[in-house]
Amino acid sequence: MELLDSLRQPPPQDDTISGHYEVRRLLGEGGFGHVFEAWDAKLCRSVALKRLKPQADVLHPEKLINEARLAASLKHAAFVRIFAIEGQGTGQSIVMELVEGQTLGQFMHGGKADLHAALDIAYQIADAMDEAHAMDLVHGDLKPSNLMLEANGKVRILDFGLARHMDPQATQTTTLCDLQGTIAYMAPERLMGRLPDTRGDVYALGAMLYEMLAGQRHFAHLNGLALAAAHMQATQPWPDLPDSVPPTINALVRAMTAHDPAERPRTMRDVREAIGTQRGEPLTLATPLADETPAKEEPPASVSIRLPLPRKRTLKWGAGVALLAVLAGWQLPNIIPAVKSFVTGEKAPAPYSEMASMAAGMEALRVFDRDSSQEQAIKHFSTVLQHNASNAAASAGLSLAYALRYIGNGRDMVWLKRADASAQQAIALDNQLALAHVAHSWVLEFQGKQEDAQIAVSKALNLDPQNVLGLYGKARSLVFTQKFELAKKLLDSAITLHPKERLFPIMQGIMMYKQADYAGAEKAYRKSIELDPQSVNGYAYLNAVLLRQDRNDEALRVLQQGLQFQPHWELYTNLGTSLFAKGDYLGAVQAFEKSVGSAKGNPGTYQLWANLADAQRWIPAQAAASQRSYRRAIELLTPLLALMPEDATLNSRMAMYLAYVGEKKAATMRIEKALGIAPKLSDLQFRAALTYELTGNRDAALAALLEASKLGYPINLIESAPDLLNLKRDARYQQFIIHLKRDLKT
Repeated sequence: MELLDSLRQPPPQDDTISGHYEVRRLLGEGGFGHVFEAWDAKLCRSVALKRLKPQADVLHPEKLINEARLAASLKHAAFVRIFAIEGQGTGQSIVMELVEGQTLGQFMHGGKADLHAALDIAYQIADAMDEAHAMDLVHGDLKPSNLMLEANGKVRILDFGLARHMDPQATQTTTLCDLQGTIAYMAPERLMGRLPDTRGDVYALGAMLYEMLAGQRHFAHLNGLALAAAHMQATQPWPDLPDSVPPTINALVRAMTAHDPAERPRTMRDVREAIGTQRGEPLTLATPLADETPAKEEPPASVSIRLPLPRKRTLKWGAGVALLAVLAGWQLPNIIPAVKSFVTGEKAPAPYSEMASMAAGMEALRVFDRDSSQEQAIKHFSTVLQHNASNAAASAGLSLAYALRYIGNGRDMVWLKRADASAQQAIALDNQLALAHVAHSWVLEFQGKQEDAQIAVSKALNLDPQNVLGLYGKARSLVFTQKFELAKKLLDSAITLHPKERLFPIMQGIMMYKQADYAGAEKAYRKSIELDPQSVNGYAYLNAVLLRQDRNDEALRVLQQGLQFQPHWELYTNLGTSLFAKGDYLGAVQAFEKSVGSAKGNPGTYQLWANLADAQRWIPAQAAASQRSYRRAIELLTPLLALMPEDATLNSRMAMYLAYVGEKKAATMRIEKALGIAPKLSDLQFRAALTYELTGNRDAALAALLEASKLGYPINLIESAPDLLNLKRDARYQQFIIHLKRDLKT
């Protein structure tokens, strides 16, 4: 149960529950019940009242009674005492002890805890949970907001909850990305759909002990589904705690938070005794159950290094206890794993988890440049929608995946139409979901509606200011509309918010590259690779910026690094560019052919065909093939220009391709339009120089080349451009180069 801000909660409709109980304020709310503070007029004391929500389960009000009976059966002082059950039918309420103090979450907000205090808190929780586990009951939702610290230092376990047999996110699309308060302490196997068991409670306690001793939770930079994905996928042990933490406690915490449940301590008793040994308490064997054979006591030293294994026990529990546990908030542990069907002997299918599927889909979106990532995202979000067609977040995620497929599949309009339909569905299902507006903004951007896209992404960020894909989408839109000052502020802020997210350094590098700040772009791209060494984009962009700095050999080594991780069309096209710059036109053709191939290439992208045409043009036997490749590039670029007629980059590239196939008048019109839109881009001025030279306008070509150099276009690329061979013989060009080199020296 999450504690609520009582000042913002509406009072209940009736302020009296049973005669002498006067309701004063709402304390908290769980999935099935509300908890109020009330005054008991008969005994003159404050109490807590918990009652079932009217819409939760009106046919089974006995669930509340079962919860009360379960709570009353637990004798440990950490469990809240039950005083009475009041009311009738669906109006029944549990009257329980009112606990005063602060939550463990509030305690941890103060930063790293004192070692003694942290161990004391963990010891008390383990001691209480040992009693519950001995009754074959697990909590399944231990987290800082469910634990209270009284003024005297005593820990109290607040919430039993009510039976939760479904995935915690199954009916909560609005808050899909806001559950880090639960996700951060939920064992990986629980996120993937497994039922609660004792080792899940051990994991939760280990996560909280880690946070108290480290001063922050594991994966502190992640939230929501990204956090869930990290916990599910990270199989390595958690980072070591600070040196001030004894090695034995460090080892204990790492064992408790092991990804594999089999590697964790088996019982809370083991955890309690390990902590007790560190605190100087003697190791004591708990009284064995009637059907257990006492084991030899291990020396205390071994406990601090290797946690004792639990003794085998025969499973004995009556139907009454089982039913009570199922109906109540504490849940029976999943003692018998469903590994094989006892009838067929076949391996049972993996359990479906909406949270796991959503997290896997969001992670695939985050690494969209990896091989098959878009297909994986589509698969995961489609799976969620097959189980729950009203899941707005899955519809939004599917829209984003379709939009990325549109970009990576040659701008096939079918994918963009699918993205549009899914985004509209997401907004119709939940117009308060930030991800839905992010998806809508991406669609609008790719439709060429830049202003509408920025309005949509602003809506998303108003709902969720830290949304990664929203921040990335807005930054991308600002960069590609040349609003560099706004983009810089946004990216600086995003990097501060998400220092370990590689998307923002990538976009920062793109922005600097466009501004001809190649040293800054190189630094940003290297940072993105540091954050994610398998990022294809990072290697491709770093290669490009190294070429701009005349570091060809280093640029080739970067590509070789990237290709070791993944053979990708973006790397192949940059390999072709590097070879072209070295004059290896045959090698460049071979690389470009791979980039447009059907295996690992992207045959629907106009730039790749244009690159191939550039290289083919310098091989005599491939002159006709070059013309065909340029025509294919023009064919693919035409619908994009229809969508975005005011895009300066698209216009300038179309101008070059038209010039190469001899359509001089159309080429001149296009380049002049591009220069009118964005005259301060160095790349655009260089394309203008090439277009003017190819169409026979030498004066305009020289003027554009001069402007390109002033804006930062690299002299090595000007000097090595084969299409400027005739222009270089012009005396004016020679004077231009002399002055340019002199300026660079000074």
